[in-house]
Amino acid sequence: MADSFDVDAMTARFRERAHAVKQRPLPPVAGDERANFVRQAQTDFRDFAMLGDAAGTIEDGFLVLRVDLRPPDQRG
Repeated sequence: MADSFDVDAMTARFRERAHAVKQRPLPPVAGDERANFVRQAQTDFRDFAMLGDAAGTIEDGFLVLRVDLRPPDQRG
């Protein structure tokens, strides 16, 4: 499987999911339900965007994702 697994395609799918979360309309809910929906959308976006930005490789049969969490001014 590692030979046929496309890491770039996987990260592209996560970028697409992050974009979809940003475009997701708010359902007709209010109060706590609305706050929960918004909070979950923020979490989904962060997670999908982080994986979409990852640099991925397959090393010795392991999928390795590198995500640079340093502030932009500290990245090399």
